Amino acid sequence: MIRYDHPVKVYYKDVDQMGIVYYSRYFEFFEEARTEMLLSFGLDYVKVEENGAMLPVIEAHCEYKKGAKFGQEIIVKTCIRELPKVKMKFEYIICPADSDEILMKGYTVHACTNLEGKPIKMPKYIRNILQDKMDN
Repeated sequence: MIRYDHPVKVYYKDVDQMGIVYYSRYFEFFEEARTEMLLSFGLDYVKVEENGAMLPVIEAHCEYKKGAKFGQEIIVKTCIRELPKVKMKFEYIICPADSDEILMKGYTVHACTNLEGKPIKMPKYIRNILQDKMDN
């Protein structure tokens, strides 16, 4: 399993009239965490695309437990549980920075496609990087 923690501060732009994070913003927090996770081990989307592959989201889910609030510091805990073949699943848990209380749980599933959007196997270099991270 690969784990990555991404800190986020909730700003005014993130909240609704009640001062609670607007529901769709959690998917943006997921994207930030996923992107930073991949960057942390040398996989950025530009390089992936330059090598002829894309990782579009084909499924997204969020289970809302308790809303984060304006000014709150939260952690997006991201993990990949298994090596991808054609699809890759990222799981997310959002907690306050100062506790393990679960505010949100969710996941995104990404297909691996060529630049024309046709499904392909996960490129070997991506699998090798992920395998290395799983082994450590």
